[in-house]
Amino acid sequence: MKNHILSARFIRKLVLSFLAILLLAGIAYTINSIYVSNTYFYETTQRLHANLAQDLIDEKFANTQPFDSTGAVNKALFGDIMHDMMAVNRAIEVYLLDEAGFVQYSVVLDHDAPETKKKQVDLAPVKKFIVEQGANYTLGSDPKNLDKKTIFSAAHFNANGHQGYVYIILAGEDFIATRSDLFNSYFMRLGLGGSLLTLVFATLLGVLAIMYLTRSLRKIIYAAKRFQEGDLKYRIENAEKTDLSNVATTYNHMADTILSDIEKLKSVEQLRQELIANISHDLRTPLSIIQGYIETLHMKDGELSPEERKEYLNTITRSSERLSKLVSQLFEYSKLESNQIQPEKEPFLISELANDIHRNYSLLAEKQQIQLNLNMTEKIPLVFADISLVERAIQNLMDNALKFTPKGGRVDVKIEAMNEHVEVTIQDSGPGIKMENQALIFERYRQTKTGQQKEGAGLGLAIVKKIIEIHDSKIKVFSKPNEGTAFSFSLPVYAMA
Repeated sequence: MKNHILSARFIRKLVLSFLAILLLAGIAYTINSIYVSNTYFYETTQRLHANLAQDLIDEKFANTQPFDSTGAVNKALFGDIMHDMMAVNRAIEVYLLDEAGFVQYSVVLDHDAPETKKKQVDLAPVKKFIVEQGANYTLGSDPKNLDKKTIFSAAHFNANGHQGYVYIILAGEDFIATRSDLFNSYFMRLGLGGSLLTLVFATLLGVLAIMYLTRSLRKIIYAAKRFQEGDLKYRIENAEKTDLSNVATTYNHMADTILSDIEKLKSVEQLRQELIANISHDLRTPLSIIQGYIETLHMKDGELSPEERKEYLNTITRSSERLSKLVSQLFEYSKLESNQIQPEKEPFLISELANDIHRNYSLLAEKQQIQLNLNMTEKIPLVFADISLVERAIQNLMDNALKFTPKGGRVDVKIEAMNEHVEVTIQDSGPGIKMENQALIFERYRQTKTGQQKEGAGLGLAIVKKIIEIHDSKIKVFSKPNEGTAFSFSLPVYAMA
């Protein structure tokens, strides 16, 4: 239910966002349309009337002067000009400017007002307009309100020693006000009607588009809900072909990882139970032996011969040693597994270490009537590793080899230089290991069935594997039934600077 609410909420937000974008886009479009339309209208009007001022000078000033003999403005002439212009276009206003841009006369101004004579039009746009002959869109000052800019036509004149400019406003203040009211009202009606119509259709299309675009999201939400309800194997079909392929494939990979982790946890839990059972069994056996023989010594203390007493004590000693070794292995393995032991790597001669181990195990091998051989190639280079951990790994492999090699058999230790590595191989002539069991021998408390009763908790090879792994290497096993077993690993050669 929460997923459906979340989905509906998300879709509602998408719809509202879509409508907000449409509304803002509509407003922006309307404003831009008004601005562009106004600019287009003014530019068109200016282009059409670009020569109006020059035509006026050529026609009106040819026979009649703009100034009388006293230098005063010919108001009658400008009255006729304004009357003719307004008859054609009531938006037009005509101004007579001197060389400095000050307004000399205009019918639309009150010349009795003192501020009228102080009105000065900016001549920079006027001169630019005359030079370009009105080819480009240019805005000039509005004499009625010098802070505003408007379209104009202008031309320079020289009559009876008087120079100045005829400055014609093509869109007067009254015209602009009336046009703006009508134009804005038109666009408001057009914009409002168009916006409403657009919103209705856009809303319908938007909802359909959002439902179409979010179908992949709904699939992901449905898959997550199925997973939450316990269907751990449900996956999104054709995830890589969906619109949200990255999210869908990531979800499938995440679900696979979680399922794999759950399976691993189950396996770990099973191994934990087996570990507890095996530890309990291995601890119980020597403890039972020790306890039984001690009780026998107490009960039959006066009845036992010295030889029996010695045999009982030897059995107790062997059991206690076995118990001590088991506890030591457990402690060592736990530290390796929890990364409490970090290798202290240094360069050393693996050949010297192999000689020491061979010498230490020779007596034990001879006692068990096993032939122990050490084979090394010439000039074995220095290796870079933790000497104590490597020694421990080789000792465990030697113990394992001697344990499973029968009387009259042989154990071969081989040290061989291999380019950038030195390979260590320990091979026995024991019963060998079946192929299906070779992957299990390095797991803690896993012992293969060889038909022989051998003591051991199954931690020796697990410890070897951990030691080799923290040296960034791998332990390899080569074995066939009745053909013996060989364990091999490599160590990096020390590269002197």
